[in-house]
Amino acid sequence: MSNSDEIRDFLSSRRARITPEQAGLPAYGGNRRVPGLRREEVALLAGISAEYYTRLERGNARGVSESVLEGIARALQLDDAERAHLIDLVRAANTSKPARRRPAQRRVRPSVQRILDSMTGVPAFVQNGRLDVLYANELGRALFGHMVSASGDDSPNAARFIFLDPRATDFYKDWETVANDVVALLRAEAGRDPYDRALTDLVGELSTRSEDFRVRWAAHNVKFHRTGIKHLHHPVVGDLELAYEGFELPGDSGQTIFAYTAEPNSASQEALNLLASWTATSSSISVADTEQEA
Repeated sequence: MSNSDEIRDFLSSRRARITPEQAGLPAYGGNRRVPGLRREEVALLAGISAEYYTRLERGNARGVSESVLEGIARALQLDDAERAHLIDLVRAANTSKPARRRPAQRRVRPSVQRILDSMTGVPAFVQNGRLDVLYANELGRALFGHMVSASGDDSPNAARFIFLDPRATDFYKDWETVANDVVALLRAEAGRDPYDRALTDLVGELSTRSEDFRVRWAAHNVKFHRTGIKHLHHPVVGDLELAYEGFELPGDSGQTIFAYTAEPNSASQEALNLLASWTATSSSISVADTEQEA
């Protein structure tokens, strides 16, 4: 799909979800041919001509100013992630040739690995914009074992696990929410870097193999992934409710540390402690077996 098509589909999908009443416009009688706002209504709210907005929605973003985009963002009631996505799409459309953006890194620096390894009571991993899991500490591997081991390569991918591995629906108790979030994250990343061949291949693979992914991808939803709650069912310790925080690594383009914690003195904290103990015991047994074989 071309960048013009991306702009068209994103803008049309955003205005389709807003009624005139929600936008503060008079509710005219009669049948409307569109489910949400008309183009001329968006233009009115944004303070631009209908012709100008129509040209933009058709993918002609040449010379569109930041103030115009801000007006459209307000008219369509875009959140921060959607606003950033629109700006990314327009920027790409105004680039005469593909930007030489540094590819999403697949290696984690040793100092970052040491930081994760020192977090012995906190499951944590590093992920890039394509949702490749680049490194996980010991408790992170224990908690997300299915996902981390779901691929034979060095960087398993969270989206592949969620949409292609049948174990994902048991592991994520709120699978529908997680699936929606994952697609929204990949859609946002595609807007930031539309020339990432590996990302394009991943989206193509998932679209071909998963109807669930394909339907969600067509919705053009985007979001930021910074903090929240995950509800998990681990095969060893059972149910966990964990808060997560994302910490972007400024020195490593596109890489983010995700760390998970439980409420103190909660059942989830007890389960996490049990998992840590089980992991330490398993590691000790593994080391002992290796020494005996030696």
